[in-house]
Amino acid sequence: VFLAHFLPFSFSFFSCFHPVFWPRFPMSNKLIIIGFEGSANKLGVGIVDQDGNILSNIRDTYITPPGTGFLPRDTAHHHQEVFVEVTQKALAQSGVTIDQISALAYTKGPGMGAPLRSAAVGARVLALLWNKPLIPVNHCVGHIEMGRVVTGAQNPVVLYVSGGNTQIIAYSNHRYRIFGETIDIAVGNCLDRFARIVNLPNDPSPGYNIEQAAKKGKVFIELPYVVKGMDVSFSGILSFVEAVANEKLASGECTVEDLCFSLQETLFSMLVETTERAMAHCGNADVLIVGGVGCNERLQEMMAKMVSQRGGKLHATDDRYCIDNGCMIAWAAMEQLKWDKALLEKPVDLSDCTCTQRFRTDEVFVGWRD
Repeated sequence: VFLAHFLPFSFSFFSCFHPVFWPRFPMSNKLIIIGFEGSANKLGVGIVDQDGNILSNIRDTYITPPGTGFLPRDTAHHHQEVFVEVTQKALAQSGVTIDQISALAYTKGPGMGAPLRSAAVGARVLALLWNKPLIPVNHCVGHIEMGRVVTGAQNPVVLYVSGGNTQIIAYSNHRYRIFGETIDIAVGNCLDRFARIVNLPNDPSPGYNIEQAAKKGKVFIELPYVVKGMDVSFSGILSFVEAVANEKLASGECTVEDLCFSLQETLFSMLVETTERAMAHCGNADVLIVGGVGCNERLQEMMAKMVSQRGGKLHATDDRYCIDNGCMIAWAAMEQLKWDKALLEKPVDLSDCTCTQRFRTDEVFVGWRD
């Protein structure tokens, strides 16, 4: 059933990856993994080695017109169309041959069903063609491990903020424990939907365009502030700001920039508060921000002020690694592989290589950490 999903592409879709086309060079002793990420509107392919060197990081984004979102079916079709091209670019950028690749990795979940399946099927086919192990990866854990290796953070409280997830996380006893989270929609989803309300472009992303507009905002409009213990809620804020936008924009009482500024300040204040509470509970001084919303400079600025007051350090990355990418999947798989080298000898079993829309961060046994 999964392979049939790609039948329209037939031989031409994957023929360039058949063994007949492989260049043959001596294999390196280093472990090298190629990772495939396709849980939302980005198809990413990245290659990393066992030392944490990022050899390639290629991404292609499905962008829709202003005022619209991306549908699972259309997003999946985008991933299918660009899968080969993005993979070829990643291999070319890395200078790695197929013989040198130790294993493949893909996003098992969480994410949107159809896009997840498209990337998973592509990874399955290549694993069978290349006769390499295939390692399923939790998308959220991928973000955390990528953030840790890029920034050098050791044991921080993690704020994971994206279009599909909002979680405050800390490591304990071989699990990434969730200390707080959204009880409805994710912060990135709130921002994306607000961008549609005020008709901001989706290129390069709604959140980025809100961030730029917010820099020009001058009037702060009070919005609901919904923190419930360690959890946050964004759906009511979105409904409220939509009503405010329709009323105040029409009357000229505020601008789109004012609304972007007010929304950012409110949402990010909620995230800083709950993160600080988790730091106090866990006794950790450092914070790591991961996920697509994590590259927002205003969020980083607000979080850095709070962390510095507690004598800690903020760890954050730019859009190369905050936004969904294949490297984070490859590196999370590398951590698993270094911990359990038996995975290298395991034959590809498609029954183990499934994907799921629901896959919580704390479901993963983190055996590679003490």
